Amino acid sequence: MTSRLAVALLAAFLLSAALCEDAVVSRIATELRCQCINTHSEYFHPRYIKELRVIESGPHCANSEIIVKLIGGKEVCLDPKAKWVQKVVQIFLKRAEKKSP
Repeated sequence: MTSRLAVALLAAFLLSAALCEDAVVSRIATELRCQCINTHSEYFHPRYIKELRVIESGPHCANSEIIVKLIGGKEVCLDPKAKWVQKVVQIFLKRAEKKSP
């Protein structure tokens, strides 16, 4: 094995290791923060909600977060303290319980 080939292989290995580490660090950085900066608290009908995610508070964020995907594809953060939001979450939980045996 020539020295040029060894240097080229070493350089390729170091470059791929650096790229892999950068990808992992960027993914961790996005997961370890709050997803919701602003919350929506005004009522709208739940039929416009396509999907609902509840993210509990933890080391990544001190706040509980409720994120809904609307029928048009837009994602909205809802105020988890609003009464209507709590009712909507309960409705979605009951639907999920009925679907899973």
